[in-house]
Order: sequence, then C-alpha cells, then structure tokens
Amino acid sequence: MRVVALLVVFLFAVLTSNAWSLDAEQWFLDGNRLSAEGKFEEAAKAYQKSIDQNPLAPVAHYNLGIAYKNLRQLDKAAKSLEKAVELAPTNLDIRLTLGNVYNIQERWKDAIGQLNIVVHRQQNDAQAHGNLGWAYYNYKDGPPFKQMVILNLSKAVELFGQQNQLKAAESTRKILEEAKLKFGY
Repeated sequence: MRVVALLVVFLFAVLTSNAWSLDAEQWFLDGNRLSAEGKFEEAAKAYQKSIDQNPLAPVAHYNLGIAYKNLRQLDKAAKSLEKAVELAPTNLDIRLTLGNVYNIQERWKDAIGQLNIVVHRQQNDAQAHGNLGWAYYNYKDGPPFKQMVILNLSKAVELFGQQNQLKAAESTRKILEEAKLKFGY
C-alpha cells in the first residue's frame, strides 16, 4: 500500500510539473514574441531556457545572440552566435550577424573571416559587402586591403541602390568616398 501511495504522489508531481512547465519550442516562441515586443532582456532569458532544454538548436542560439546584440552585450552575443555557427556552419544569416557583431567589437580580422564566407556564397548581399568593406577599411594588422575596401563598398552602394535602400546606399557611398580619398583613388 505504501508503494502504491508513493507511486501516486510521484505520478501526480510529474504530471503537474509538466503541465506548468514550457518545453524548448514554447520557450523559443515566447522569446520570439518578447523580442518582437522589444523586451530583449526577457527574450534572452526565454531563449536560454529553450537552449537549456535543447542545446543543439542553432536558431535558439542565433536568436539569443541577436537579443544580446540588441542589449549591447556584445561578448555574450558573439559567444551565442559562435555556437550557432558551430551548430549550423552553412547558415549565412548567422555568419552575417556574427560578422556584424565582430565589426561593432572592432574585431576586424574575425569580421573579415565571417563576412568573406557570406559574400562568396551570397554575392548580392548588400549588407555583407558593406560590412566587409568596413572591416577591411579598419583592419590594421597587415597591409591595407585597398582594393577589397573599394570593391566591397562599391558593390554595397550598387546593391543598396538596386534594393531601393537609399539611406544605406548614401551612408555607404560616403564611406566609399572617404576610402577613395585616403587610398588615392
């Protein structure tokens, strides 16, 4: 009788705890909702709970990285995005976002590494070309990559214009003109 009573108590505890807890997908969807509402701190917590239950989901690490980026917690953003790249190395959106975070951190060499992969596999990505040009422009640990700066910034201006992103095209054009003056083009 005692065993049956313990079994009933145990089953009741398991069933009620599962009824009140969220699974990985529910935490992920909750994080998406919170991100859409601009509640990035809460979103980061929800994504982390999703990851705790399913650590092999690259999109949860990706979204956690974006939440941290929006919170300006760039080291945490980079770490989450690096894990997402490890889990999904062919996902170019993750690499683009990681390259952008590296640019913000002024980790030029790391940014160049990620953004080069994106540009070579997705040649019409204006943001990738612009960010790659910016990383090359700021890279100081070797010879200046003048042609790579001009090439990527020029391509970004062209693509932004084609995509009717006129503000982005104009901002990139200003950097391109500055680079041309600096490099004597």
